[in-house]
Amino acid sequence: MSKFEESGPGVAPTLSIRGVDLWESWLSPDRQGAMLDDIRAIAAAAPLFEPVTPSGRKMSVRMTSAGRYGWVTDRSGYRYEERHPEGMDWPPIPRSILDVWEALSGTDRQPDCCLVNFYPPGARMGMHQDRDEADFDQPVLSISLGDEALFRIGNTTRGGKTESVWLRSGDVLRMGGAARLVYHGIDRVKDGTSPLLKDGGRINLTLRVVT
Repeated sequence: MSKFEESGPGVAPTLSIRGVDLWESWLSPDRQGAMLDDIRAIAAAAPLFEPVTPSGRKMSVRMTSAGRYGWVTDRSGYRYEERHPEGMDWPPIPRSILDVWEALSGTDRQPDCCLVNFYPPGARMGMHQDRDEADFDQPVLSISLGDEALFRIGNTTRGGKTESVWLRSGDVLRMGGAARLVYHGIDRVKDGTSPLLKDGGRINLTLRVVT
């Protein structure tokens, strides 16, 4: 039985770092497997693509989205779009993912976007803020699946001291309140630390209210 099934809404996080809340091992292995099946269905309807930053740098992750909007980046900038770069609609956010949002987000709003980032071996994500949304009072919820990743938490402005924590498969993290706009990133992924993905790698699901 997963912690979601055991505890329900309102359960306290395992720990909080600079206001960022972490629920360790929130999803049981069975729920992780079911969610992975749902993610594969998302990628079948809206294929993973290789994003490019506005400066033209190819990112090391591959991504797609589910929900009303998808997050994209290319030479035109960072933004949300109602359609995949190849022209198809984004598929709906699966119930297995919405259940986690409804249990842990702390808001009555439903997410408009579930960004799916796939980290192959060697991929990383530089320090950044999530600030392309209209309402910063709404939280950002992150679900980790697959290999462990070293998550770095900074400040609401660039620079200064940071803290890091290892995120493992089944962990859920929330950035809200004063921590909604902290800089954060993935320094590295530790290969071979999870059996969830046959060929290794990490999947991160990031849920956001966009409008």
